[in-house]
Amino acid sequence: MEIDNKTKEVLKEFSPQIENFNRRFKILSAILIAIMLFALYAFYRQEKEGHIITGMRDNVVWGLYIANFVFFIGISYAGALISGILHLLKVEWRKPIIRIAEFITVIATIIGPLYILLCMGRLDRLFNLVLYGRIQSPIIWDVIAITTYIIGSFLFLYLAMIRDLAILRDTPGLKIGKFRRWSYKFLAIGYQGTKEQDKQLEESITIMSAIIIPIAVIVHSVLAWIFGMTLRPGWHSTIFAPYFVIAAIFSGTGVLIMAMWFYRKMFHLEKYITKKHFDYLGMLLLIMAAIYGYFTFSEYLTDWYTSETWNARVLKKMFDLHQYGWWFYFSVLVGNLLPIIVIGIKKLRTINNVALVSAIAVLALWVKRYLIIVPTLETPLLPAQDTRMEWVHYSPTWVEWALTMGGVAFFIFAFMMLSKYVPIVPVSLVSKPVEKTEEVEVKPTVETV
Repeated sequence: MEIDNKTKEVLKEFSPQIENFNRRFKILSAILIAIMLFALYAFYRQEKEGHIITGMRDNVVWGLYIANFVFFIGISYAGALISGILHLLKVEWRKPIIRIAEFITVIATIIGPLYILLCMGRLDRLFNLVLYGRIQSPIIWDVIAITTYIIGSFLFLYLAMIRDLAILRDTPGLKIGKFRRWSYKFLAIGYQGTKEQDKQLEESITIMSAIIIPIAVIVHSVLAWIFGMTLRPGWHSTIFAPYFVIAAIFSGTGVLIMAMWFYRKMFHLEKYITKKHFDYLGMLLLIMAAIYGYFTFSEYLTDWYTSETWNARVLKKMFDLHQYGWWFYFSVLVGNLLPIIVIGIKKLRTINNVALVSAIAVLALWVKRYLIIVPTLETPLLPAQDTRMEWVHYSPTWVEWALTMGGVAFFIFAFMMLSKYVPIVPVSLVSKPVEKTEEVEVKPTVETV
């Protein structure tokens, strides 16, 4: 494929990122690998000794694992919705950040379902889910939806990478190994940049963008129905599906902003990732915070007003500072109001401040996932008599925390490795000239004269 001078200049800026593994990269990779190995040891202990080594018991059968599952599936919306919608609308400023969003989607979609497996006591019976799964169960709906979502996310990322893979394949002088160069050749599937190939590829990406958006909405709606269709206090709600979708967009936007800030600092991408990107995504974060705050208020207002005994017990735990009060106020007030205040005031809307409130919002949303699950399971409709208090109240053990940190470490490590395989900024997009609408010259006619 013939590579133009503009593309060569852009690739020259990013080639050191995919060629060099400096000391900082190696140290960070070693730390992340050590965390993942410790998580594997925790998994081995759990499989050997059973779930008794965790904090989960008869009442709280879910805990950190399900909170992590919902959280990671949520942040995958960064690529599915944001990049998909921006591609369909042909938004010009999307180009430098769209690959970051797509990486988030694929990696988070892989990690999320793994936490479901950690909740299963007998992984050797996993095949029974496929053989004897009941289509009437929302859990089977979730399995089908997430499987479709994973396949769609991979296709979306792969199609968007083909142009850059072809550029890397045909660029001489890159200091990469033979295997990597062969992989570029294999994955580029003969793309030569002809008008016909480019048209077909663009149509394919557009089709996948249109498909991945409703799939993403369906996935988190089905995930919400697993809770909403269960007769448990705090879960049996008709607004859970849109509530979960808004929370997913909220958290996905926050993680995208954090990743943008990190790569902008790490690789000095000020030329490509500008303040405009933080302003636009910051305003999206503000809007999501406002909508999410509205849903949160609606959820707790209706539960409080009805004064049903089981819902009142859950709410009491939420507001009690000796139980979950501090977690609740942080997730609801700090996580919602701080992004609105900081981003809403122009003087405070700096790049660092937008990244900081995004990190706080993401942490608050993880806490909210925890609060959705644990207090409800600690408050059953038919509590057993004379149950040990340590069986009623959930407290995560080191095993669960180790596997939680292992998931975060894997997310960061996979992100780093993918950004070493292809440039984090799509070279083929940022080197393409901005499409301008042609001005039509109006010639005078007899009538106008």
